[in-house]
Amino acid sequence: MEYLSLTEVERIARSAHAEQTDKNGHPYAEHLAAVAHGVAERGGSAEQIAAGWLHDALEDDKLTREWLAGAALSATTKAIVDALTKRPGEPLEEYTARILATPGALVVKRADLAHNSDPVRLARLDRATAERLAAKYRRTRELLGLPADSD
Repeated sequence: MEYLSLTEVERIARSAHAEQTDKNGHPYAEHLAAVAHGVAERGGSAEQIAAGWLHDALEDDKLTREWLAGAALSATTKAIVDALTKRPGEPLEEYTARILATPGALVVKRADLAHNSDPVRLARLDRATAERLAAKYRRTRELLGLPADSD
């Protein structure tokens, strides 16, 4: 089977999130690009970079599980995207355990956390939101066994 190229995956991700903005009002695709590039900088494979582009698509209801199941993506990419999709009401402990149990998922989550925790991005938020998110990201790192100041 021929898989989608990274250019095609990027195009799909950008299109799926086209109308979405982040908490600062920036196009959401900026976050996706930062995660994909962060995965590449950390030595991630093409499968992991593809997952970086798609890591929020299911959680944000931009693409469906049916789309993912039928997409021309490797089983590894599909498993990583699934692992990174937090389920409604799911405890953080279960979510992080699934990431740790899925080969290749941790590098994508590290890139996601690094971008989400960027002090410049957090400084643009209101203080209460920035503090809440910083605490959430610290706890996530702790559960993943990552240093508090890890990239």
